[in-house]
Amino acid sequence: MDSPRRSRSGAGSLVLLPSGAFTIDSAAGEAECGDDEVAHRRVIRQPFHLGVTEVTQAQWRRVMGNNPSQFPGDDLPVEHVSWNDCQQFVQKAVGGLRLPSEAEWEYACRAGTTTPFALGATITPAQANFDGNAPYGGASKGQNRAATVAAGSLPANAWGLHEMHGNVWEHCQDGYEAYPGTGTDASSRAAGARVLRGGGWNDSASICRAAYRNRYELGSRDDAGMGLRLARTLPE
Repeated sequence: MDSPRRSRSGAGSLVLLPSGAFTIDSAAGEAECGDDEVAHRRVIRQPFHLGVTEVTQAQWRRVMGNNPSQFPGDDLPVEHVSWNDCQQFVQKAVGGLRLPSEAEWEYACRAGTTTPFALGATITPAQANFDGNAPYGGASKGQNRAATVAAGSLPANAWGLHEMHGNVWEHCQDGYEAYPGTGTDASSRAAGARVLRGGGWNDSASICRAAYRNRYELGSRDDAGMGLRLARTLPE
């Protein structure tokens, strides 16, 4: 695709991503794939905006008036937030913001690639913030920062999105259910636990793969590993 077009919202820069389709294919031989990473095709029916970075603590504070994060810093991603907290945030923020669907998230993370990571068959701590003592795909051990890094400080994928792998888990709108669900970009309406994607600063590289799925209950804030990235639907 051409260089993504950026816009501004009350919670940072957004990139316009195109409609398209992709295949989730980690079950076809990707090392350390989970039982719920079933190969199937997903269709993104219309273009949408997605945050260039994870929501920062400064952005969260402007909207919510508080900062629940364990690692303080205006440019660091907000963390210690539940799915319910994120729903309150998007309701208070201006500009029609929302959480991405799980399909939108993975489509954006992959940015047209089919490898375990948007940056290749493996990643290094210079590319993503994860536990460098637990590399993937034969990579050497590396730095373990044991904390979050500033939003936008590590290399972007081909669509200009930073920290899609590691740093903090990113809440999706979907309820957790077995694939393939709808097969489209529509969010699953399953009750109960909600999906998170991307892995966090304290996770192994394998958990930060594009296909890896996680889930938590709606009110769970876990530890300093749960944040968000915003999406916005284009006007009709």
